[in-house]
Amino acid sequence: MSRESLPAHAVILAGGRGTRFWPRSRKRSAKQVLNVVGERTLIQATVDRLSPLIAPERIWVLTNEHLRDTIVRQLPGVPKRQILAEPLQRNTAPAIGLAAQILDSLDPEAVMGVFPSDHVIARPAAYRAVVKAALRGAAEGRLMVVGIEPRWPETGYGYVEFPKDFAKGALAPLEVKRFREKPAPAAARRYVAAGNFYWNSGMFFWRTGVLLEQLRRHLPKTATLLAALPRLGARDWASRLARVFPRCDNISIDYAVLEKANGVFGIAAADFGWRPSE
Repeated sequence: MSRESLPAHAVILAGGRGTRFWPRSRKRSAKQVLNVVGERTLIQATVDRLSPLIAPERIWVLTNEHLRDTIVRQLPGVPKRQILAEPLQRNTAPAIGLAAQILDSLDPEAVMGVFPSDHVIARPAAYRAVVKAALRGAAEGRLMVVGIEPRWPETGYGYVEFPKDFAKGALAPLEVKRFREKPAPAAARRYVAAGNFYWNSGMFFWRTGVLLEQLRRHLPKTATLLAALPRLGARDWASRLARVFPRCDNISIDYAVLEKANGVFGIAAADFGWRPSE
């Protein structure tokens, strides 16, 4: 799939507080803008991995006011107006909803992928194959998530339960039976032994209209607030966002939408060298 074969946009979430790598990482130098692994910073590496699939003019970054200037400097190829500072940290549902609202106003047929800015991926070509498959599923109207095959019984991650007896590493969408929250150790061991529970990677894919409809259904207050914003670029856009965004629900997209929606699908990904940056 070439860059232009789908109207796909990448939304990169980069709003961390900068505490995990303290004292090197502080508010103005959170881990996503540090070169934790290799010469490129984590957010630069995220854009590098996606660049063969998604052109810079289709990349959007949601961050905070402390990091925005640094990210603008680190990503000179991404249009400056597409690096947005949230007025207040309100978790992933409002942030993703804001991105979907903006993109839908520009192109009602748009497909968006949501990507954390702080992952380390050792096999970018295999990763891109998974991203392409997820974008295809999203273009067909599905809510899509990427699952990572667990390598140990981790209690700090959420899990995605797929049907039993699926073909591991296949790129076809699988219906998600259930999302499981961070489990107790005994449950985590059961999940790994079962073979059909994958780590929730935090990478999501959907048509903007599909996601906005789910927000109207499951998070109506936030959906209404975001829908009332003027078009990006309007003279009062920033001031209206500053008033509206702090009133949005403080909730993750997992809790707000994915655990409630019907017909969520996922890719049970083959190993593409994923690991968190902790």
